[in-house]
Amino acid sequence: MTTYIAHFTAAHKIIQLKQNSVFTWQQEGGEVDLELLEGKIKRESSIHFYKLLAGDAFKIALEDIKVDISKTLPFYG
Repeated sequence: MTTYIAHFTAAHKIIQLKQNSVFTWQQEGGEVDLELLEGKIKRESSIHFYKLLAGDAFKIALEDIKVDISKTLPFYG
């Protein structure tokens, strides 16, 4: 298994604050599937970030979040 790190920005369609962060994950080497990675970031990071910001104001849905991945690299840290 190889550990990777990605720099990403997430934006919500209503909340004006953007999430600018990094995400680490493990996979069996090879090419990074950016579409699968975007979904993983939404489910494991961004949804929680926007739920924290929104509180009880409104429901946060995965389809309301857009993730842009800037860069991915193997991570040896």
